[in-house]
Amino acid sequence: MNARFELTGPQTDIASYPRWTQDMVADCADARQAIVSHAMWSAMCAATLDAETTRHFMVGVWPVIERFPGYMSHSLLKTRYGRSPGDDLARRWLVRNIRVEQNHAEYWLNWAESAGVSREEVLGGEPPKGSQALAAWCEDVTRNDSLAAGIAATNYAVEGATGDWSQIVYDSQTYAESLPITGRKAGLRWLQLHAAYDDTHPWEALEIVCTLLGGNPPVDQVEHIRECVRRSYVSMSITLDRCMDGLASVRRLSDQAA
Repeated sequence: MNARFELTGPQTDIASYPRWTQDMVADCADARQAIVSHAMWSAMCAATLDAETTRHFMVGVWPVIERFPGYMSHSLLKTRYGRSPGDDLARRWLVRNIRVEQNHAEYWLNWAESAGVSREEVLGGEPPKGSQALAAWCEDVTRNDSLAAGIAATNYAVEGATGDWSQIVYDSQTYAESLPITGRKAGLRWLQLHAAYDDTHPWEALEIVCTLLGGNPPVDQVEHIRECVRRSYVSMSITLDRCMDGLASVRRLSDQAA
């Protein structure tokens, strides 16, 4: 019989979670690190990201930002009150946070405008080819997979990795000062809210996943959750790569000319 999981230690300490969860997080660490070390953030922090790549980033990632409440709504529809402690925990958390994510969409638009990309361009612009890898995956996993898989892939993996890179950029004084002083505070609000030291959502999501699956779920369920988490990281990396393709081409041409 699968052991019921209840958090006994600090929520933000991986040691408070079952061994299968600790192993899953460790197995996916390399894919998550690939996002943390992505060239996008070093360029942002140095304030060397060109206008075209900035536009690609803001427009290319926007579908994920705009649809995130929708992903959570797909998960909410799978809950049944009273069916299990995991369902009840997920239901309360999703209802509370869906509205919060709507506000985050507005903060993204403020960031884009501060970075020189108009609201109209973000809302109606054509995203870079191939940049929809993450948006398509999040839509698929939350709509068609299990409740645990959807929450693990989006609210744990995507929000967790986003907290990592958001903190890197938010901590950069050079980047902050590259934004116009008028509207700078509003422009940095999205980054501030998602910086890892402020954002507990991924840990709350991980607790939900563990409560849904228990302390020792079947091996195939654990493997599936691991695959979903890794795919989220890889899809995010692909999206970032496609947003930077234009800059990479320019640099290749510059290197060849030299």
